[in-house]
Amino acid sequence: MKRPDTIRPPRGKLAVLLPGMGAVSSTFIAGVLLARKALGLPVGSLTQMGSMRVGERQVRLNQYLPLAQLDQLVFGGWDIFSDSVYDAAVHAKVLETSQLEPVRAELEAIRPMKGVFYPQYVKRLHGTHVKEGATKADMVEQVRADIRSFLRANGCSRAVAVWCGSTETYVAPDQVHGSRQSFEAGLLKNDPAITNSQIYAWACLQEGVPFANGSPNLAVDFPAAAELARHHEVALAGKDFKTGQTLMKTVIAPALKARMLGVRGWFSTNILGNRDGEVLDDPESFRSKEITKRGVLDDLLDSDTHPELYGDLFHKVRIEYYPPRGDAKEGWDNIDLFGWMGYPMQIKIDFLCRDSILAAPIVLDLALLLDLAQRGGRIGTQDWLSFYFKSPMTDPGRSPEHDLFVQSMKLKNTLRSLMGEEPTCPPGAEGYD
Repeated sequence: MKRPDTIRPPRGKLAVLLPGMGAVSSTFIAGVLLARKALGLPVGSLTQMGSMRVGERQVRLNQYLPLAQLDQLVFGGWDIFSDSVYDAAVHAKVLETSQLEPVRAELEAIRPMKGVFYPQYVKRLHGTHVKEGATKADMVEQVRADIRSFLRANGCSRAVAVWCGSTETYVAPDQVHGSRQSFEAGLLKNDPAITNSQIYAWACLQEGVPFANGSPNLAVDFPAAAELARHHEVALAGKDFKTGQTLMKTVIAPALKARMLGVRGWFSTNILGNRDGEVLDDPESFRSKEITKRGVLDDLLDSDTHPELYGDLFHKVRIEYYPPRGDAKEGWDNIDLFGWMGYPMQIKIDFLCRDSILAAPIVLDLALLLDLAQRGGRIGTQDWLSFYFKSPMTDPGRSPEHDLFVQSMKLKNTLRSLMGEEPTCPPGAEGYD
């Protein structure tokens, strides 16, 4: 890891650009505006409420790190619907209308720019507030123009982007993703393997804007994007916010493995009624989500090393669209495990949560930490941000880490290193902070 000599101070306004301004984005923006007025706590945000050891002292992250402050953030983004952020928040029904009233005027003033929308990638939505262009290359240029215009209009010194849009149909890496040259050619030819999220990501990288992918989409985890990020010296992170059920898996599975308890089966199902649930009701979009949710256990339990404990693991994941629940997701897990002499046991978890309430602090942390990384001279994939993702991006040849506590240790050690401090233990060593 390259340690920068200096970190540029967070002067001026930071634009937080959000492709997709629905439930997650509106909950995030409203929460930040309320926290500015001391009308709510940013619970779940490490940058605002977390602490860590530095030497012999315990420090709050927001006091120790040179992070942008909440009152420096300016919010913008794109959506395929023209609703203001206030209207989007009311429609999402995550925060109570009474909570939104103190910041209603600010939320109503934030309106999305027209979105990039090729409907074949999100078949359950029908966008009405969309860009038009002959080629996908045209779309990239329109998004780039939006970024420059937004920065000028709002007096922002820099920007960071966090994808909060819908899950797209599954797209496998293809030849078009192999290099900058092939991707640029694909944009001109409207290559079907180039999706909406890739167009936003490519535009952001071209403009030197760090990009975090909060979905399971193939947005920046391919060689062409990595090449472009190196060329423009931009930080990347992803993918798929780790919020509810998978968060529990990255806690429970390491505990079972640490005790050398076997697992025969792990059945996971969700019911969800918001726009995300509607999109995931399409099998092709669910395929993208299923891959990131299923891959966690494969890496955590390591059946190759312990075939007698995990070699026959049956892992099944389901997501059901159930409109009455709205954003109030329920994640239910049944775990069939075994112990001494093969004796069978079970664990059952029922996590009733708010999807956007869990995602909003992740958006805030990623925006601030990616901005910190960018000002600190870090380029390319930021695997130390794996703590926030179901399917963490890594550089080629490196395996992702899924254990939540190892991820936490790596995140904090990277922050120590950025600040010129020694890590609490050697990188990669076992142990928790």
